[in-house]
Amino acid sequence: MAEFQYQNRRDFLKYFIGTSALIAGFPALSKNTLLSKGISHLTILYTNDVHSRIEPFPENDPKYANKGGFARRAAEIDRIKQENDNILLLDAGDIFQGTPYFNLFGGELEYKLMSMMQYDATTIGNHDFDLGIDNITKQMPHANFAFINCNYNFSNTSLHNKIIPYKIFEKQGIKIGVLGYGIELEGLVDKKMYQETIYQDPLPIANATAKLLKQDLNCDYVIALSHLGFSYQTKKISDMSMAPLTEHIDLIIGGHSHTFLEHPVKLKNRAKKDVYVTQVGWAGIWLGKIDVYFSANTKKIAHNSNNRKI
Repeated sequence: MAEFQYQNRRDFLKYFIGTSALIAGFPALSKNTLLSKGISHLTILYTNDVHSRIEPFPENDPKYANKGGFARRAAEIDRIKQENDNILLLDAGDIFQGTPYFNLFGGELEYKLMSMMQYDATTIGNHDFDLGIDNITKQMPHANFAFINCNYNFSNTSLHNKIIPYKIFEKQGIKIGVLGYGIELEGLVDKKMYQETIYQDPLPIANATAKLLKQDLNCDYVIALSHLGFSYQTKKISDMSMAPLTEHIDLIIGGHSHTFLEHPVKLKNRAKKDVYVTQVGWAGIWLGKIDVYFSANTKKIAHNSNNRKI
């Protein structure tokens, strides 16, 4: 490949578009080559709705035989790290509920295994309240990752000051802001399980948080961990209905609706910029993977997605 000759982002993009390398060419370049050309490569891995699926589905399962499970996911994550160790590993909620492991251990095992896999952050899903809000608090010491939510007010609960609205991660000089928000709990979760948790409309809070991250805290890329659901036929807020109304979010990693997407859906936000919506079903059957490339001046220049069955 010819040496890069560019003076600014426009020239940089023109070169790559002209050589058809905007997407296809990047994965073929080594990490050292990319860095030498002033390109940072971030791999975002993600799950949602793993629902305590510690082991794979049994061999006689009619739909998901031998799929899912923590061991398969851990092996795949380790394999990907051999390709690129600049990784952000995220989850969009509903870690709990679905197998006897949760009934026996209350979520302790899930948090410990996710910590071993080096998850960076998760948000709170409705099923994470299934043994009550105090159980989340009880299990949190087993988690070496951040819990992020900006639209639940936990002030009068045991989760007060234990859930943060956002977190900033720095990867190869790239600042990634991660925020989270969840679904309305009333009518979905027994009141005694979420107690005095107050739900707030996620749209204005998410927009304000994303603006803070992008404009005031100078994040190069903003990710929302959402547990709203992909899409509904009603007026109920979803990732697909909310994304066009956002402004500073680059990627929405969703959960709740168990929607399998081979590739993220690209939409335009209210500023007419790209925002991607993605989700990878449930039970750890798939592992989401998005590669994002940034130029020397930390401007996003390409996405390459490859959500995969494991």
